Amino acid sequence: MAGVATSLDAALTAIGVGRFQHRLLGIFGLVWAADAMQVLAIGFAAPTLAAEFGIPVAQAVQVGTAFFFGMMLGAWGFGRLADRYGRRRILIVTVLADAIFGLLSAAAPGLASLVALRFLTGVAVGGTLPVDYAAMAEFLPADRRGRWLVVLEGFWAAGTLALALASLAAAAWAGPAAWRWIFAATAAPALVGVTLRLWVPETPYHLWRTGRLGEAEAVLARMAAVNGRPFAARLAADPGSGPRRGSLFGPGLRRTSALVLSAWLLVAMAYYGLFVWLPAQLSAAGLGFLRGQGFLVLVALAQIPGYALAAYGVERWGRRPTLIGFLLGAAGGCFLYVATADPLVISAATLVMSFAMLGAWGALYAFTPELYPTGLRASGMGAAGALARLGALLAPSGIGLVVAASFEAAIALFAVLLVLAAAAILAIRAETRGAPLT
Repeated sequence: MAGVATSLDAALTAIGVGRFQHRLLGIFGLVWAADAMQVLAIGFAAPTLAAEFGIPVAQAVQVGTAFFFGMMLGAWGFGRLADRYGRRRILIVTVLADAIFGLLSAAAPGLASLVALRFLTGVAVGGTLPVDYAAMAEFLPADRRGRWLVVLEGFWAAGTLALALASLAAAAWAGPAAWRWIFAATAAPALVGVTLRLWVPETPYHLWRTGRLGEAEAVLARMAAVNGRPFAARLAADPGSGPRRGSLFGPGLRRTSALVLSAWLLVAMAYYGLFVWLPAQLSAAGLGFLRGQGFLVLVALAQIPGYALAAYGVERWGRRPTLIGFLLGAAGGCFLYVATADPLVISAATLVMSFAMLGAWGALYAFTPELYPTGLRASGMGAAGALARLGALLAPSGIGLVVAASFEAAIALFAVLLVLAAAAILAIRAETRGAPLT
């Protein structure tokens, strides 16, 4: 390849995957696991938080509402900033803010300050999620990208498991102050991640799009050296390089954005309805073990084979078929909840839903960044993340109105949301398996 102008996709294919991408996966995966812990922390911290401040548990859970609202704003805002100013800067800023505000949350002197700090933590976490995926995608060749992005999403299960174990330890050792130790534990991985992210260079795709070919070639040479591959190619310029404005709903993207972002909203409403609201409802019906931390460890473990199958499927069958299959499987699994009152069947249904829903998330995270050009990739992921958090905010109130009518109606609603999400993905014309990023 020496001295020959080549495309960026061809250069990444020649470099392949190796130690560089494994290091990158470890760095991004650590913070992804930390973000999972941050997102789910309120469910574990609420009982002792309520006891310390003398408030009902339902009011303590509203601390999580402030966090999700912050995530919604952070995902949208930081995604746009990452497309304008680069992935690396935003990655460092958001993880640093995640660590700082997360640790301060553990030391909050009162409820009002805790709500404010959780909101700020949510803004930071909301910014890390979309930029992580845009950046990881831009360091990978087309033939490996989908599988590696699903593996990155699999760190969510690792974070869920770590949080469940940390909460068990905090409940045993810290007593009424357990919520402080839970919040401290969720911030610790991000604190480590700040230093590690200094190692991550700007992505070659962002440098290429903005006309910085020399810097892009230097990053590619570094990747090749770490992977033990020779590289001395000269990149062909992006014909439209330089600062550009674009829109997620501009010509050529309007239909795709409407469909994929609708799917994000629908899947999020179903997911948070099933795993945040439904366990509380079943607990009230006498199945309190479903909210036990030991059972949540099993729920986290059930996610792992879901991610594994998604990682295989996105490369073997394609992004769309794999995602649609998981969504329809999850919709079918909803009806296991009402098939019987047997606690064992309900427990099995929860594990099946954990398997199918997290497999769907893995495929969705692999598919979405590939649908957008480099100049809009982080913005697209940010918009998707913002709608996912909107779904998290809408699920409790919207689903609460349905459950007032009947439990079966709520379950049917989850199934309908998942089927509609599958229909939206089916209507997207693109299949991105093996396709280069644009």
